[in-house]
Amino acid sequence: MPNKTNEGDAWRGRRVLVTGHSGFKGAWLALWLHRLGAEVTGLSLPPPTEPSLFDRSRLAELVDHVEGDIRDPAVVDAAVARARPEVVFHLAAQPIVRTSYLQPVETYATNVMGTVHLLDAARRLGGVRAFVCVTTDKCYENREWVWPYRESDSMGGFDPYSSSKGAAELAVAAYRRSFFPPDAMAGGGTGLASVRAGNVVGGGDWAVDRLLPDLVRAFERGEAPVIRNPGAVRPWQHVLEALGGYLLIAERLMAGDAEVSNAWNFGPLDEDARAVSWIVERMRERWGDAPMAIFEQVAGSPHEAHLLRLDCSKARAVLGWRPRLRLAEALDWIVDWHKRVGSGADARDVTLEQIASYRNRGRFA
Repeated sequence: MPNKTNEGDAWRGRRVLVTGHSGFKGAWLALWLHRLGAEVTGLSLPPPTEPSLFDRSRLAELVDHVEGDIRDPAVVDAAVARARPEVVFHLAAQPIVRTSYLQPVETYATNVMGTVHLLDAARRLGGVRAFVCVTTDKCYENREWVWPYRESDSMGGFDPYSSSKGAAELAVAAYRRSFFPPDAMAGGGTGLASVRAGNVVGGGDWAVDRLLPDLVRAFERGEAPVIRNPGAVRPWQHVLEALGGYLLIAERLMAGDAEVSNAWNFGPLDEDARAVSWIVERMRERWGDAPMAIFEQVAGSPHEAHLLRLDCSKARAVLGWRPRLRLAEALDWIVDWHKRVGSGADARDVTLEQIASYRNRGRFA
């Protein structure tokens, strides 16, 4: 079913619940939805970093901000009842691989049971037309091979984070079969999709143990960044690439497109799956007057995958989705965001300008 929806018309006045809106990715999504005219309610813990895009953009002024923990089903029930959402975007998660080694129980409780709590609240409340559950490319059983992973490949994960996201995908699939069958969408049933993006990057990310935020922090201090696993290859992409795909999925679900009620990969072009060392050198060049990085493997570091690629041919063929930004340009946007905000520009204005620039490239690249 080809997409004919005007992006603004699809969202104007829609009641949307975004979990995890105090995080980097959730804040970008909430700002975009607000600009499109949606009535956004956010459920989240306090911002996970200081500074944060949530605080810098004054996002609480624009959305109905609900502070709460998705591990508590009563909190989730209350937030869903308050929002009465037509659309749910579930982004709340414990998102850091290395943190999952330190806090495995909390990681599973958040990423698996938090997802189940939200799915079940939506099931019992009713009225949700589109439910988009955001997981990760790391949900796949990574065999470290050169072939990209397709949506039909096995779930798995070496570390607690990855396996918790694989388990969340299994829960989504079970709820789809049991409670949200695609053939019921024509009668007003809920369309349920899961979306798996690569390593998203962008301005306003201050997370720990992420490559781009670590680089920006070091460059701002004039220090040499210390980099582990320089040969690791990841499907890097600007955060707006992934969010654009999520919005498109939700629009198709709202329109009753049962074909979209399943799992989707959103990643970069094959040639933009780059090694960590390539990212480091390109960021250093674009930052200007930045010290050389120190590459070292820290003894006793927990296991991290070295090679991961996504096959996005289904999104291209069915949705017409294409990346709009090449990786080099995405890095330019990150440097521009942080240089401008660091010089006193308003973070909300800079973020919305980049969203507008991305949208002006057309619905698809």
